[in-house]
Amino acid sequence: MHSDKQASAREVFLAFLKLGLTSFGGPVAHLGYFRHEIVERRGWVDDRAYGDLVALSQFLPGPSSSQVGMALGAVRAGVKGALAAWLGFTLPSALIMILFALGVSWFDLNAGWLDGLKIVAVAVVARAVWSMGRQLCPDWPRAGFAAGAAAAVFAWPGPLGQIAAIALGGAIGWLVLDKDEGAAPQALSHGVSRRLAVICLVLFALLLAFLPLGAAMTAAQPLALVDSFYRSGALVFGGGHVILPLLQAEVVPPGWVDRDAFLAGYGAAQALPGPLLSFSAYLGAMIDPRWAGLPVALLCLAAAFAPSFLLVIGMLPFWDSLRRFGAAQAAMAGINAAVVGLLLAALYDPVWTGAIHAPQDFALAVVAYVALAWAKLPPWLVVIACGLAGALISGWSG
Repeated sequence: MHSDKQASAREVFLAFLKLGLTSFGGPVAHLGYFRHEIVERRGWVDDRAYGDLVALSQFLPGPSSSQVGMALGAVRAGVKGALAAWLGFTLPSALIMILFALGVSWFDLNAGWLDGLKIVAVAVVARAVWSMGRQLCPDWPRAGFAAGAAAAVFAWPGPLGQIAAIALGGAIGWLVLDKDEGAAPQALSHGVSRRLAVICLVLFALLLAFLPLGAAMTAAQPLALVDSFYRSGALVFGGGHVILPLLQAEVVPPGWVDRDAFLAGYGAAQALPGPLLSFSAYLGAMIDPRWAGLPVALLCLAAAFAPSFLLVIGMLPFWDSLRRFGAAQAAMAGINAAVVGLLLAALYDPVWTGAIHAPQDFALAVVAYVALAWAKLPPWLVVIACGLAGALISGWSG
C-alpha cells in the first residue's frame, strides 16, 4: 500500500507538472484544463465531485485553482498527493519567475504570442462551461440557477458577489430541489483523517494569530516575510489577482521591492502558465536579486500557499461528509449550478473581454474551440499553436 501511495503521488506530480507547463489563461482557464486532464482524460473524479471541489475552493481564501488542484491530489493520493499537485502545478512558473528576478532575460515577452495565449483561454473556458453545464445543469431549475448566478456576479462584481451567488445557489437548491433525487455522490477517498484535518485548521488559525506578534517582537526579516506572505494568502478571497494588491502593500512600502520592479514582475507573471501567485517567488528573489536570494524566494512562495494547503486539508473530510446528506446534496446541486454560472460570467469578463479585440481574434478562438471540442487535440498542442498564431497575426497587423 505504501508503494501504491508513492506511485500515486508521483502520478499526481507528473499530471500537474504537465498542467503547470500548459495551463495558460488564469484561474478560470485552469479549471477548464483541470477538468479535461483529471475528469475526462484520467477519470480520477466525476463532474459532480469536481463541481463540489470547485465550490469548496470558492469558499476558501487564496488561489482557487491551486486549491482545486490540491483537493484533486488529495483525492488521488492523500496529503502527499495534495503536496505533489501543488508542487507540480506551481514549480514551473515559480522557477521562471525566480530566473526573471535574477536577471535572466532569455525569453521574449512578445505581445503577439501573449495575445494568442489569452485567446486559447477563451476556447478552454467555453468548452468547460458547455461540458459542465450539460452535466450539472440538466434541467430548467438548475439552468436558471446558473443564469441567476452569472447575473448576480455581473450586478455585484468581486469576490463577495461570487460567494453570495454560491451561497444563494445552495440555499435555493436546498429549498427547491428534490432532496432524495439521484444517486449518492461519488466517494472522495482523500485519505485525510479528521484528526489531521482539525490539526491543520488549528495550525492555520495559530499561524494567522501569532505570526504578526512574532514579527512585531523581533527584527528578523525572514519571520516578517513569512508573516506578510502568509497573511496575504490567508485573508483575501478571489485568487491571485486579488492577492496581488495586498502583496504590493506588504513589500513596496517597507522598501523590500521597488514599485517598478513589482510591476515588471506582475507583467511577466501574466505570460506564464500555472498559478499567478507564483509571483510571490519573484518578490522573494527580488529582495536579494542574486542566487543567494533563492531560499528567500522559496520561503515567500511556501508562505503564500501555506494557508490554502492547511485549509484544503482541514476542510476536505468535513466537506466530503456534509455532501452525502440528502439536504446537502440538494444544496450542492444548487451550488454546482451556481459554479457553472460563475464560469459563464468569467467567460465573458475577464476571459473574453481581455482576449477578443478583433475579428481575427474571434476566428482564432473558434478554431481553438473546434480543435479542443471536436478534433480532441491535446490542450498543450492547441496552446502552442495559438501562441504561434497570435505572434503571426501580430506580425501581419504590425
